[in-house]
Amino acid sequence: MANVVVIGAQWGDEGKGKITDLLSRSADVVVRYQGGVNAGHTIVVEDKVLKLHLIPSGILYKDTICLIGSGTVVDPKVLIGEIEMLLDNDIDISGLQLASTAHVTMPYHRLLDQAIEEKRGVQKIGTTGRGIGPTYADKSQRNGIRVIDLINEAKLREKLKVPLSEKNGLLEKIYGVKPLDGEKIIQEYIQYGERLKPHIVDCTRAIHQAARKKQNILFEGAQGTLLDLDHGTYPYVTSSNPVSGGACIGAGVGPTLIDRVIGVAKAYTTRVGEGPFPTELQGEINDQLCSKGGEYGTTTGRKRRCGWFDGVIGKYAVEVNGLDCLAITKLDVLDELDEIRVCIGYEINSQRINYFPSSAEDFEKCTPIFKTLPGWKVSTANCKHLEDLPPPAMNYLRFLAEIMEVPIAIVSLGPNRDQTIVIEDPIHGPKRALLSL
Repeated sequence: MANVVVIGAQWGDEGKGKITDLLSRSADVVVRYQGGVNAGHTIVVEDKVLKLHLIPSGILYKDTICLIGSGTVVDPKVLIGEIEMLLDNDIDISGLQLASTAHVTMPYHRLLDQAIEEKRGVQKIGTTGRGIGPTYADKSQRNGIRVIDLINEAKLREKLKVPLSEKNGLLEKIYGVKPLDGEKIIQEYIQYGERLKPHIVDCTRAIHQAARKKQNILFEGAQGTLLDLDHGTYPYVTSSNPVSGGACIGAGVGPTLIDRVIGVAKAYTTRVGEGPFPTELQGEINDQLCSKGGEYGTTTGRKRRCGWFDGVIGKYAVEVNGLDCLAITKLDVLDELDEIRVCIGYEINSQRINYFPSSAEDFEKCTPIFKTLPGWKVSTANCKHLEDLPPPAMNYLRFLAEIMEVPIAIVSLGPNRDQTIVIEDPIHGPKRALLSL
């Protein structure tokens, strides 16, 4: 048995939802440990497309406990909408659990997020406008509302006094936005609390009870490594820690409980929003990748920026997350290309470097150094086994494994569950004994 963390090894949107769904078959408990409704997973089951933002994709398995952990920030209106969507699709949600200590995104958080981003002008970060940053800011300032506060009207009324007064002042006097009605918010959010009450649990206690029973626990991260607040392309990052270490904080477990870390990376690279992107493409190839890859955000619908695979940030993700293996997704998107390029280093100020710069300004100046590999010009969408892949596709995967110095365990060739090659079981197989391409 193993406790596994699944993380994004790029800028998010790597296809973690599908991989988490695949691994959830072997999991007893799936824990979402950070982020909020700024994240999105798209799962395709029997041609039915399900879009999730807060609920772990393991909810599609009837006997799996799906826990939204303490490190997340929860918009209860969105969460209830997801619950209703799942019920409409005849999906059992009895396994859904919500941490009592998770912080709540309030209406003023959304308004502030949008107003602050607009005020930044040309220096905008590219937030989703969903209120995530302001929610985490209130959490850090010990001024937040938690899930447990939604089931006690007197407590919510008392705790809302200071932040609502403060935020209404900011909205009205600094950003010219009409102040919010506190009583209306209280009545709305108390109703949300009543609706969610059957799912609210003590997060840490629930996880450690599962651990004592020797159950498989899968920790699911949102966003990706390069969007990490501490280790990403700051300031063009999210407001939490998507890296594997964030699982311990967001779920309330020690690092000794984690057995394995699996990274998910696309066969090329994308990012949403602002910030440096050395391998970014323009023109026909960019449009081709975007179109065939369906590169539009699950949460915002924004078109993603597309580029060649960046082996430098890939190796960085291996290091900061302690990756044991990789899942490579969307290999099929490259099927029609004559040649494929991979970034193997950067040039900055006439010097070659093989590492990710900590300064966003330096990263902006980096020019990628590419290695060009031949394409395969045949469809891989129906390949079921490793030996079914065309030799150039195999060589491409071998090259990615070589430059990132980590084995590949899973290859995804499309959105459906059955469009997946599992080279070696990444949960039950021996640690670091996976097949290295």
